[in-house]
Amino acid sequence: MIRVRIPLDLHAVASCGSPAFALATPLRIRDVLALAVREAIGARAPHDKFQRSIRRTLAGFVAGDFLIDVNGRHFTDCEAVVMCESTVDVRFFMR
Repeated sequence: MIRVRIPLDLHAVASCGSPAFALATPLRIRDVLALAVREAIGARAPHDKFQRSIRRTLAGFVAGDFLIDVNGRHFTDCEAVVMCESTVDVRFFMR
């Protein structure tokens, strides 16, 4: 399990004026995967290593090598949107 901190989308809060976006942020699964990869390899990892890691992770996800679980919900599509609070738990499951 990788616990990922979700950044607050200040643009959505300011433009919509809705306090709901201050509590939860809508993110695509590919963005959650990118945050999980960054968390796993560390913030000080070189940018090219991050790019290679996320490219391979997304390719494996799209190919169906694994599925992910975000706070108890399974996802198989990288374009799906999930509402995230301040942190989410991401789990990877092999098929």
